[in-house]
Amino acid sequence: MTIELLDVCVSHNRRTLVDVPGMTLEPGRAVTIVGESGSGKSLLAHALMGSLPSSLDVTGRLRIGDEWSSLSDTGAQQRLWGRHLALLPQEPVLALDPTMPVRAQVAEGNPAFFKNRHGRRTALTRAEQRLSGLGLDGVGRSYPHTLSGGMAQRVAFAAATMGGAAVLIADEPSKGLDSGSRDALAEMLIQHIGRGGSLLTITHDLDLARALGGTVLVMQQAAIVEQGPADQVLTAPAHPWTRRLLAAEPSQWNPSWRGTPDCSSTTLIEATGLRKAYGDRPLFEGLDLKIAAGERLALTGPSGCGKTTLGGILLKLLRPDTGTVQHHGLSGGQAQKLYQDPAVAFAPRVRIKDSFNDVVRRHRADPRRVGVLLDRLGLDHALLDRWPASVSGGELQRLAIIRAMLVKPKVLFADEPTSRLDLLTQEETMSCLLDQVSKHDTALVLVTHDHSLAAAVTTRHMSLPGVEGSQRILEQIA
Repeated sequence: MTIELLDVCVSHNRRTLVDVPGMTLEPGRAVTIVGESGSGKSLLAHALMGSLPSSLDVTGRLRIGDEWSSLSDTGAQQRLWGRHLALLPQEPVLALDPTMPVRAQVAEGNPAFFKNRHGRRTALTRAEQRLSGLGLDGVGRSYPHTLSGGMAQRVAFAAATMGGAAVLIADEPSKGLDSGSRDALAEMLIQHIGRGGSLLTITHDLDLARALGGTVLVMQQAAIVEQGPADQVLTAPAHPWTRRLLAAEPSQWNPSWRGTPDCSSTTLIEATGLRKAYGDRPLFEGLDLKIAAGERLALTGPSGCGKTTLGGILLKLLRPDTGTVQHHGLSGGQAQKLYQDPAVAFAPRVRIKDSFNDVVRRHRADPRRVGVLLDRLGLDHALLDRWPASVSGGELQRLAIIRAMLVKPKVLFADEPTSRLDLLTQEETMSCLLDQVSKHDTALVLVTHDHSLAAAVTTRHMSLPGVEGSQRILEQIA
């Protein structure tokens, strides 16, 4: 079933967010959209799905097979959800029901689930098989809040593909995944194409775009600036912005803050003998760690190995099973966390500006710094008037960084803080963040799957092995 979009325009208060003359999805072929954060990539996908927020205006036409409909008539798309159209959302943790075990959520996507008892059992068995195929053995009875961001992403993928929809839209499917899990996910997407399905992928992961092949579209400022075969666009780009994008690898960075920071002898966090497990799944044990003012530490390891959990323990948001954590000289607001899914950190019914104003009032922060940091990160001041759901994932990620840095924290735990950003915006964002970290002698703990980014930004590296390996720290390099 061929799908064609024509004259797509998405706007908010007369400001154009997407302006795309046309896009075609064909059976057995991948279309991948890369480009600027906030350029409208996800909005274009939601226009196809009929799932745009009501605050946005959309015009254009959609052809599904031989039938045409208006993009403003969302009912035409919504009738196809699950059976023909499936979406893997950018924020998987928000797409999963917190009250249901993940196996049941995945099984509900199978048409047989609601027919009878036999169909339900069959669907649950197939859900377990799908989860196992994504490296999620033994998590079927777990609830979403116990999963890492990468694990939640794979659960959402399993749920989206259970219905057998011919057209799959994957919005940033590899964010939060280690390299092995990303390769397995790419293989699943390629298998979908091989079965004659259509695939539309939005990603900042250029390696994933190369692996999928097909056609690549490059977006900047709401428009498509370049398109063509993946091997052509990603090796010999014609547009200057595409060339800049490909050149912005972290290994090429050479900023002023890249050298060894002047770490003081002041210990801010001291952890001794930490152990944490979920049920019969141990994450780590016997872990000792000190974090000093001004230092930069990278935490790496496979998805689900406990990096985010360790951060929660270090910030005293979670309790370890055994061991102690001591804070030295940290009072209210001086230990901040950047969440892997920034939407979780923003109240959905509170405008962005009100969220910022709350921080300014509570911590007596300088409100003028909001505008300064918005400009530094290339964000439109009009974003402050929007609801979180009306802001792209990349924009929301940068807004979360601004909000955290308003209080000039002594410790910043940054969980995949640039996972939704294109390479150029990632470089600009990390430059701003590291300037702030250096200026205020902030200790940075960075969680990332990108070893090039870790090498460019941090000076100490700790790797957690995951549940398959030893439960102690594999390496700690000063």
